[in-house]
Amino acid sequence: MLSVLNFEQGGVIYLTKSIRYGNVVFLQQIRYAIILLLIIVITGTLGYALIEEWPLLDSLYMTVITITTVGYGEVGELSGTGRVFTIGLIISSVGIVAYLVTLIAGVVVEGEIRKLMGRKKLEKAIHRLKDHYIVCGYGRIGTYICREFRGAGLPFVVIEKDEHVIQGMDEEGLVYIRGDGTDEKTLIGAGVGRAKALITAVASDAENLYITLTARGLNPNLYILSRASEEKAERKLISAGANKVVSPYLIGAHRMAMAIIRPAVVELMELAMKRESIQLQMEEIKVNDTAKLPGTSLRESRIRSQLDLIVVAIKKEDGNMIFNPTFNTVIEKGDTLITLGERTNLDRLAELVKFQEKKGVP
Repeated sequence: MLSVLNFEQGGVIYLTKSIRYGNVVFLQQIRYAIILLLIIVITGTLGYALIEEWPLLDSLYMTVITITTVGYGEVGELSGTGRVFTIGLIISSVGIVAYLVTLIAGVVVEGEIRKLMGRKKLEKAIHRLKDHYIVCGYGRIGTYICREFRGAGLPFVVIEKDEHVIQGMDEEGLVYIRGDGTDEKTLIGAGVGRAKALITAVASDAENLYITLTARGLNPNLYILSRASEEKAERKLISAGANKVVSPYLIGAHRMAMAIIRPAVVELMELAMKRESIQLQMEEIKVNDTAKLPGTSLRESRIRSQLDLIVVAIKKEDGNMIFNPTFNTVIEKGDTLITLGERTNLDRLAELVKFQEKKGVP
């Protein structure tokens, strides 16, 4: 039986150890019952062979029909000792056989109950999510997106309709909904009205287009990132309501080309974008009006001198990007700082902004 679901690392729900423990206990029970049954079969066979002096095959046959109580005729005339032995064999075997059959039958019933309870718990967990991310499709692209979300600690829900794929998702402990992302009910069940963003990552451009249209109709404020397999689909997806369209094939081809043309640049970017990198990482930090930074220049903020971070660019609230800002560039409310540096220093800047938000430092 499923235990309580615990939230860890954002969108991933890890089932507690009781499921695995229950499976281990069940397998042990089956193993013990089979071992006991084999011991009884061996004991019965040897017993008849020694008591009645029957051949081993006849003794085994007599043991099997006695244990299974099929009612076939006896191999030969039983002596008094043989009848007492048969009574003991029946008493010792019937209980074990019944127990083994009960365990096997219970596995079917318990499995269905476990699925039902697990589904209910997942539905409750999804209902509690807010400002989460919805990933439509758990193929090669969707799998990698979810892996990155998990590493970043972001809450997310996966929509997938392939039963074989869902079995793997169960083993990973992912929060998911079995259904079609083009269906309004499925999107509503995934909490599209409360979600922060939706990523359409299915292989078909037509499905991505329909998912985008449906999701935009359900939540006009939702940020939608769509996948496009062909270049001509990009314009249609934007018209359907996608905020951004990404073509994995074009990006992959461009990255491969740059790895030849500008290998050092690609190596630097890969190092900065990897979470595992300790030496160098790139992060974006949103500046709110309650923080101390708005109205100060980069020089006055001391981001470079105290935190040893490089502000590569500043994205303004209207979407404009200032690359390589000077020390005199003024930080304004709503700016997003694209910073480069060590992970610990990036975390210090993020925590500093959060602390100032809570305290309301002017």
